[in-house]
Amino acid sequence: MSAPPPPYQNQQPQQPYGYAPPPQMPYGQQPQYGQQQSYAQPPYAQQPYVPQAPSDPRPPQGPGRRSPLHSVLSVAVVLAVFGGGAWYVWKYNTDPNGGKAKAEATRSAQAEENKKYDPKVGDCVRIQDPQGDPLPVIVDCKSAEAQYRMADTLYGPDRSCGSAYDYGIRYSSRRSTDYTLCFKKV
Repeated sequence: MSAPPPPYQNQQPQQPYGYAPPPQMPYGQQPQYGQQQSYAQPPYAQQPYVPQAPSDPRPPQGPGRRSPLHSVLSVAVVLAVFGGGAWYVWKYNTDPNGGKAKAEATRSAQAEENKKYDPKVGDCVRIQDPQGDPLPVIVDCKSAEAQYRMADTLYGPDRSCGSAYDYGIRYSSRRSTDYTLCFKKV
């Protein structure tokens, strides 16, 4: 002997809110075209909503506890990331053959290189590319390369070396002061 099914399984399916199905014609009748058809509510009364039983009878599970292994792995990953970053910073700052020392050596070498193109009054120079973009290179005054001796620096955009000087180079830029370097033959 079997028990009758629970009452909630014998209900008619409910329609979504705001939806009314079109009326159905009795069996054997054809719709009359050209006549006004009304779409009224179905003749049966809508049943109240009764929640259905879940298919899985287990109660819902809350947030479970993590295993200790999961926590240990999370801590290990975080320590590895921070440890790697700290090692990189330490290595960059303390390695004598790379990192910060290498950058400082490059900067120092570039500063020394630039000094030989920035003559002061009394320095002997050789002019590279005197007809195009002249560049004074500091040389030893006793060497055969020495062409001119730096005699004066004139500041201002309209200043030029007079007849007392043998050669002049004018520098002008938007960011710094305009000036002219004046040279005499050695």
